[in-house]
Amino acid sequence: MATAGATSSSTARDAGGYREEGSGWVLFAGIMIVTVGILNVIYGIAAVGDSTFFVADQKFILSGLNTWGWVMLILGVLRILAAFSIWAGNSYGRWFGIICAMANAVAAMFALPAYPFWSLVVIAIDILVIYGLAAYGGDKALARR
Repeated sequence: MATAGATSSSTARDAGGYREEGSGWVLFAGIMIVTVGILNVIYGIAAVGDSTFFVADQKFILSGLNTWGWVMLILGVLRILAAFSIWAGNSYGRWFGIICAMANAVAAMFALPAYPFWSLVVIAIDILVIYGLAAYGGDKALARR
């Protein structure tokens, strides 16, 4: 039985007690960006340090493991910054998050021959992040006009 004030569970309450549509997607995007960002930092540090964690003789489309370690380390730090910017609620964070997710998806495609399953998972997460930020990450004041 629905009540007059019932709303969907995919939204969060604003200061007036009303729920904003899509706020769950924005929260999901921020959490996924920081999660993959932390994993990218770990991956980058391990690759730069020539860790034995990685399978030997894997072929990357561009350059070698050490270069991809630096790329992933930089992308990871940028993604973590993007997550905090998204959670701050400004429009800059939305676009910064979308750009970081796009760059990470492209980087995952370059690593596809070496790590196909991981790359496909990261690409899928990045697509969901881009959707959440593009569809619901905008300025709510502009949407109400």
